[in-house]
Amino acid sequence: MKIEATHSPETVAAELGRRIARRRLERGMSQAALAEAAGLGKRTVERMESGGDGQVSSLLRLLRALSLLEGVDGLVPEAGPRPIDLLKLHGRERKRARGKRTDKKADRWRWGDEQ
Repeated sequence: MKIEATHSPETVAAELGRRIARRRLERGMSQAALAEAAGLGKRTVERMESGGDGQVSSLLRLLRALSLLEGVDGLVPEAGPRPIDLLKLHGRERKRARGKRTDKKADRWRWGDEQ
């Protein structure tokens, strides 16, 4: 199954669990062996393979034990600066995002005839 943006988090978790189980079986590993290699409990592996809730750190441990950790880099690619930002920032790195600007003076300005 292809994971798409329209799928629910539960559906995505279940698909990831199925993929992890398939990779484990391809490598001829039992759930206990994978759990030991990942430094996790067998129950954690069972829960994650069934699509249950798990911690990100547990998922990363499983991926490392299955030699799949390099694929995580493609999940959220490192964002590079846009060329226009480089020009505006003169080569400096952006440190924070600016929220919506509100003109405080415009909020306080009055014609003078209001009571």
